[in-house]
Amino acid sequence: MLTLRALFEFEPSPEGVLSALLPRYVESRLYSALLDASASEHANRQRAMKSATDNAEELITKLSRALNRARQDAITTEIMEIVGGAEALGDGSSDETTQHDNDDTQIAV
Repeated sequence: MLTLRALFEFEPSPEGVLSALLPRYVESRLYSALLDASASEHANRQRAMKSATDNAEELITKLSRALNRARQDAITTEIMEIVGGAEALGDGSSDETTQHDNDDTQIAV
């Protein structure tokens, strides 16, 4: 009766294969975990930067609107002062040319 041992011969031995492959398997698992951690870190940084960019764009929009509103208020105030000054000058003499004492400029009312 023949035994299976006599028919098959394994080279290298199962212990030799295990001792050669086990360190490589552990190393590959650790490397995979490091790659996953690095990819996760990059994804989180990208997400944080996108959020910061979106927030900055929103802030720029709000500040631009506030600046435009302030500029328009300043223009309106200046126009009101000019109109008020013209009306004040116009009360003393209607449809006449008024000359300032300290200035050679003439204003037609």
